[in-house]
Amino acid sequence: MKRGRLRRRSKSFTDRLASDPIPKSNFEKTEICESAIALMSHNVCKRFAFQFCCNKMNTCQRKLEKFLMEMAPEDEGHHQHQPNRLGEMAYRNMKERLIRGAFSPGDKLTIRAVSEMLDVSTTPARDAINRLVIDGALVYSGPKTVIVPHLRLSDLEEITQMRLALEGLAAALSVKAAGEATIEELELLQAKIDAALDEKRYFDALWHNKEFHFAIYRLSGMPHLLQVIETLWLRVGASFNGLYPEFSETRYGAHNHRAAIEALVDKDVAAARAAIENDIRDGFRQMKKISADRDQGNLCRR
Repeated sequence: MKRGRLRRRSKSFTDRLASDPIPKSNFEKTEICESAIALMSHNVCKRFAFQFCCNKMNTCQRKLEKFLMEMAPEDEGHHQHQPNRLGEMAYRNMKERLIRGAFSPGDKLTIRAVSEMLDVSTTPARDAINRLVIDGALVYSGPKTVIVPHLRLSDLEEITQMRLALEGLAAALSVKAAGEATIEELELLQAKIDAALDEKRYFDALWHNKEFHFAIYRLSGMPHLLQVIETLWLRVGASFNGLYPEFSETRYGAHNHRAAIEALVDKDVAAARAAIENDIRDGFRQMKKISADRDQGNLCRR
């Protein structure tokens, strides 16, 4: 009877997890860290937010993943679909890491390394890698090894043109829906980015940078637009590592972010679009320089 009650409650829990913020009270007895609770109780990443808790604390991540797996409904065919579900979670986890710049161009990953990183078996790890290869985010360099590819300059230019059009549109559409809560969230995220840059924690700066941008884009109310933008970030995310330390010294990104916040406060559509477009262009100039230097080096070696 107790198990039945748990299962009936869990269906409602997972349904809410797919769409709504989760109150902190749901996690009082899970011994999960505050960072994880903050992600889950905030309307960020929604269904798969639990996979990214603490971004460096795998112990906490495993606790939260185990908790949600135990709360999953025991529907018909549950055991049959378990491997597919684990493969989907592994894919989304790796995808989010790539988007946020957790890996740099040229990094090599093995199936075993990915399975250990995500605390899953090799089967879902392999499934995740294969899907990311199809997405163009990874490239096989051996039977069981993949590499995070360097973007060719032509690819970087094409992706940047698409980002300017789509992210500029998302920023413009977001102005109408931006309220005080959004402004407070963006200011808090920018404070975290500034602190990370001051302490040369560039990985953390990139992690919060993604949250900043997508907090704005979600206000557009266009989920399909967000999916396309996310696909572009998946291709370029690793290259964001090339922004530092220069961006830390010049603070181009911080200036553009503050301009975006000011535009949202003033309800200025043109200024909001311009701030995001300037942010993309500033980043492109730095990534272009690195890409051109690498291409020139390859020509010299030939």
